Amino acid sequence: MLLKGDLTVMNEILNILDKEKNSVSRAKIAQMLGADEKEVAESIKQLEKENVIVGYKTIINWDKTDRDVVTALIELRITPQRGEGFDKVAERIYKYPQVKSLYLMSGAYDLAVTIEGKSMKEVALFVAQKLAPMDSIISTATHFVLKKYKEEGIVFEDDEKDTRQVITL
Repeated sequence: MLLKGDLTVMNEILNILDKEKNSVSRAKIAQMLGADEKEVAESIKQLEKENVIVGYKTIINWDKTDRDVVTALIELRITPQRGEGFDKVAERIYKYPQVKSLYLMSGAYDLAVTIEGKSMKEVALFVAQKLAPMDSIISTATHFVLKKYKEEGIVFEDDEKDTRQVITL
């Protein structure tokens, strides 16, 4: 199996999956690495089992659909729980289905939470009714995403305009 014998190959598999956002087949990865497709598939399965690969995500430009989605970044200043640090507070927060990502941060605030809702009001109510009342939360700051230009390395609109002049004879 590639995983046990060659960490360089394992890292190459991870790099390809990260770059291609899982839009590349196992056969193509094997071809790119000059490896056996079965070994590549086994290595990927092992990486998934060991929680190195934790999931696959499709990135959608919701602005091009009829679905209304409001995304907000919430900054949270918190008091860590004694003996538990930030982990217990983070666990309570990430269990909400509205929470799309949660990060422990350095700097002016402790946690960065990305949430989605159907409207600004829904997001505001989530913050006011679910996050702000938690015992550990000292303060919140909500920032609404107005437009996404790039997410997970994917550019949403690449409007490279042709600025050459048309020449006619």
